[in-house]
Amino acid sequence: MYIGGVEGGATHSTLVICDEAGQIVGRAKGPSTNHWAVGIPGVAERIDAMARAAKAEANLPADQQLTAVGLCLSGAEAEETNRELEAYLHTHYPTVAERYVVASDTVGSIQAVSRLGGMVIIAGTGSNTLLRNPDGSTHGCGGWGHMIGDEGGAWWIARNAIKTVFDDRDNLKRSKYPVERVWQLIQEHFGVRTLHDLLDHSYGRFCKTAYAGLCAKLARAAQDERDPLCRKLFGEAGQSLARSVCALRDKIAPDLLRPGTADTSLLDIVCVGSVWLSWELLRDGFVAELDRQHFPHDLRLLRLTTTMALGAAYLAADTYKLALPRDYTGNYDVFYTYRVGQANGSNGTAGHDTNGRC
Repeated sequence: MYIGGVEGGATHSTLVICDEAGQIVGRAKGPSTNHWAVGIPGVAERIDAMARAAKAEANLPADQQLTAVGLCLSGAEAEETNRELEAYLHTHYPTVAERYVVASDTVGSIQAVSRLGGMVIIAGTGSNTLLRNPDGSTHGCGGWGHMIGDEGGAWWIARNAIKTVFDDRDNLKRSKYPVERVWQLIQEHFGVRTLHDLLDHSYGRFCKTAYAGLCAKLARAAQDERDPLCRKLFGEAGQSLARSVCALRDKIAPDLLRPGTADTSLLDIVCVGSVWLSWELLRDGFVAELDRQHFPHDLRLLRLTTTMALGAAYLAADTYKLALPRDYTGNYDVFYTYRVGQANGSNGTAGHDTNGRC
């Protein structure tokens, strides 16, 4: 028995193959597997290519079907298109796997840390927050793409930086902080000299991932140079990500919560995506928004120490009742704990304890 799992991001993807002992025996990386970006045929072709590469690493014949594959993909929120992808794979790439389960990339992250469910906030190129309760019910906030949302994601941070410069130069809305350093970073990133030069990158040759790439430069300037405008942008991103948590608080099932401090309960949140690497810049805005909205539960913020593709493999095993051994305690670290009622500015504890040692 060999079970596969795919972490399908808007920029990069990973496929793993687990043997019957639950060990990863094959792994492959690939480009985006978001069907809104590359279409159903493009997603299927990329999954087939990754499966072939991972099978080769696992010393499996290329035409040997995997027992089951979990596909946890960015953009896979609609049942109709998920079934369409399954059918396309069976028809055009029959040697990949015997059966599939397709779900959002958010589901795979939760599956990697718990059978019961939980909450996940993805803040990578885009953003998405999902709550999965023990009864299997799911509730989401965001995940609508950059034309409608993606608040707190890398594209959104970069777009806000650019918008701030444009508004300041137009005297439409003067920035409270100097824009010169941010404008310099924009010029360097896109290779432009003037505001008009940037329009081609914003419309004619627009690429969401290229836009989002500016975020890393803004983060370095915020962290290393303490540029005030860059720090403000990340503080606002932290606020936006916390808002998505607060938006789902009434949907949290009581049996998902564990005892917290004093009279509070505790919720685990898996934090996925490159923006979370800048937690020190997000923290104050994130905590302030939780305090402002009187969020009622303690929180542990978890960082995966393994690929979310492993969670997708767990999902496939659980869906088809296949015995796949697993040890959740090795799949994540706790990097921050939020406590209800602590004074603003002193809230939370930072750390890297793993589950079971907290």
